[in-house]
Amino acid sequence: MLCDESEKHFTLAELTAFVGADVQGDGDIVIHRLATLEEAGKGSLSFLSNPIYTKLLLTTKASALILSPEIAQTYEGNALVIHNPYLAYARISRLFEWTLATCDVHPTAWIHESAVVSPDVRIGPHVTIEAGAVIAAGATIAAGSVIGHHSVIGKDTIIHSNVTIYHGVLVGDRCILHSGAVLGSDGFGFAHDESQGWVKIAQLAGVVVGDDVDIGANVSIDRGALVDTVIGNGVIIDNQVHIAHNVVIGEKTAIAGCSAISGSTRIGRHCTIGGGSCIAGHLNIVDGVHLGGMAAVTNSITEPGHYSSGTVGCMPVKMWRKSTVRFRQLDDIARRLKKLEKTLD
Repeated sequence: MLCDESEKHFTLAELTAFVGADVQGDGDIVIHRLATLEEAGKGSLSFLSNPIYTKLLLTTKASALILSPEIAQTYEGNALVIHNPYLAYARISRLFEWTLATCDVHPTAWIHESAVVSPDVRIGPHVTIEAGAVIAAGATIAAGSVIGHHSVIGKDTIIHSNVTIYHGVLVGDRCILHSGAVLGSDGFGFAHDESQGWVKIAQLAGVVVGDDVDIGANVSIDRGALVDTVIGNGVIIDNQVHIAHNVVIGEKTAIAGCSAISGSTRIGRHCTIGGGSCIAGHLNIVDGVHLGGMAAVTNSITEPGHYSSGTVGCMPVKMWRKSTVRFRQLDDIARRLKKLEKTLD
């Protein structure tokens, strides 16, 4: 059974204590929901993190707001005052999530007799848990998901419906895997034989996912050929990302939607990869690299910083901006050059 977030309520003082903020106004008012500044009404808590929405403070009907100290000084209503309103909103939002009220195993779930399943779990309809799998305490496996043999699901991890986890995959604690994700499928490994065509290479290793990892819908993470594909602690991966075999993703790196990382590439810690980016195989990208959307990375990146690309390979962002300006001038330059050539002739 699920709990509707509308059933939850907290006083402003309780929320303030939860995030370590200060109360401005009435700490006893009751908050039932989170809402935008425009849609908020009585019992709603909203936030302001982008200054362009400051004018909405005059019209919002929210019972309380999450504000920075600077903005709070100009606001006469109830407020939760903290230096990073957006981060406070993120933490408070988790209190209003849909949550599981009970732990149980649905009668249509199939669990192999050799699997080790903690009693403190919830397993939904038509889930399959194969031989030797381990499901730790507090885990949730929603309808239609498959846990392959000798795979391990860590404590308090949530696996949404129709996730497929192949054999020999390790998922850490407090992870979230969204619907359609596939972990442990074969890497794209083939050798060419002129007489037989493509000869498949067995993918003999697995996938290791650290703690506190969020994996979006329809993400594919291939198992390694001889060494594991590794996703570090705290990594967040958006929808429809492909991570090929033997890739290593460093801790707390963020990967936006529709990106693809080719085999045996190593991504450092605290990197950000913009949506639609493509990274070639067997490369090394150091810690602290930030790729703009649709970046095409064809060489290793050895210095931290911001990189972007367009019609050519990836380059430092300052150089890319200059090149973009020149690219826009090419048509005019071509016309002037043609005119100059006629004059010279």
